[in-house]
Amino acid sequence: MAAIARIQELLKKPGMRYLIVGGSVYVLELIIIVVAQRLGATPVQAVALSFLVGLFVSFLMQKLFTFGDKRMHHKVVIPQVVAVTLLVIFNLGFTVGVTKLLQDVLPAVITRTLALGTTTIWNFYLYKTRIFNQDKTQETILVD
Repeated sequence: MAAIARIQELLKKPGMRYLIVGGSVYVLELIIIVVAQRLGATPVQAVALSFLVGLFVSFLMQKLFTFGDKRMHHKVVIPQVVAVTLLVIFNLGFTVGVTKLLQDVLPAVITRTLALGTTTIWNFYLYKTRIFNQDKTQETILVD
């Protein structure tokens, strides 16, 4: 029972839910890659499919589960989708830039991991304070 209580306590923290969702989506993406390739998809097709499905599932899970943002009106959801899309594009540029900058001194696996750690931190901050923030002033900005 103490373990269950500890898990429940951890799940009260958005940061822990954020990491659980991220890890779960990563596993889902890997499963999609394997299954898609077994069904005849090329590696590029499988990765593209897993990325798109992962992005969609991650958006919904971060919004609903991690940050408890149940607002589903299009005037709220569309700006959130746009913000997340722009963030993903920025993160891609950052990751490629870090890799380019450090390619002669670190392996790509390390530069990707460094970039992923960095983007994970600022994504959490932006999701919590801007994108999925349910503060009344934020809601007024998004809906008006």
